[in-house]
Amino acid sequence: MSGNGNATATVEENSPKMRVIRVGTRKSQLARIQTDSVVATLKALYPGLQFEIIAMSTTGDKILDTALSKIGEKSLFTKELEHALERNEVDLVVHSLKDLPTVLPPGFTIGAICKRENPHDAVVFHPKFVGKTLETLPEKSVVGTSSLRRAAQLQRKFPHLEFRSIRGNLNTRLRKLDEQQEFSAIILATAGLQRMGWHNRVGQILHPEECMYAVGQGALGVEVRAKDQDILDMVGVLHDPETLLRCIAERAFLRHLEGGCSVPVAVHTAMKDGQLYLTGGVWSLDGSDSIQDTMQATIHVPAQHEDGPEDDPQLVGITARNIPRGPQLAAQNLGISLANLLLSKGAKNILDIARQLNDAH
Repeated sequence: MSGNGNATATVEENSPKMRVIRVGTRKSQLARIQTDSVVATLKALYPGLQFEIIAMSTTGDKILDTALSKIGEKSLFTKELEHALERNEVDLVVHSLKDLPTVLPPGFTIGAICKRENPHDAVVFHPKFVGKTLETLPEKSVVGTSSLRRAAQLQRKFPHLEFRSIRGNLNTRLRKLDEQQEFSAIILATAGLQRMGWHNRVGQILHPEECMYAVGQGALGVEVRAKDQDILDMVGVLHDPETLLRCIAERAFLRHLEGGCSVPVAVHTAMKDGQLYLTGGVWSLDGSDSIQDTMQATIHVPAQHEDGPEDDPQLVGITARNIPRGPQLAAQNLGISLANLLLSKGAKNILDIARQLNDAH
């Protein structure tokens, strides 16, 4: 990529000795695996730099007895990491993109969105139900998920099942599934299971007609200080153009709907023959009411290029100066247009009721 050499020079010229880049991450095994993969790529690109990983616990890691949607905090898994960024204790933070709100606190930006892994949800079955699917599980089987989005869609599709909240990191949830008799199956992100090397636990991958995924699911985002130009240049080469455009569209859709983890909102995106397809939906908490639609826009996936600075480079919290601006704006407009279409069909009412019911329970 044309930008590598210049970015390397900029960062390395700041210090006569080898500069140490401090990378923040959550402490969970999955977060460490994700961060290690990003750092390995950066080390290969910038052999003249040293990288130090600093792990910390977040609010979402500490509160394990409450459903995520009930905690009422938009930055559950990011706030402590952002505080470290703000205090210059770390230079960049690696997140699961789906954990990053569509509006970031002032002074921060997503400087890179890495190539997306499989964004779909997966079903992991209790050992006694291996070989089953959600459809063939016995009546009243209990399925664990920490997500209102998954529960709403799957209740609608599989009314013979019961859905119950399950919290904890991947290891904890799998242990609860295997060692207790409460759950017949749990729903997890396919990407997380694959990154952990647990491909053999994936009993079923849910297709979009069964369960659309969360905004940004399967992609990693690298958050940096918005004014740290040398770090922005350094991580910018990690942007995967197709993933970037899909996620801009998804995040613009969610932001315009004013959705979050306290309401069921889901998406599905695809790039094909110069067209970006975005499907989005909103659901009532029990899945009985829903509005979904699909729109498309002509967007050619660009190659990275050298670009001059923009006055306001951020789109839905993302800075990508090495990707042409036109396709980014087209992706954002697609997300906004689909949100407006759903709002015109009554999405606001569904989301308002879902929010009120969730707050009341």
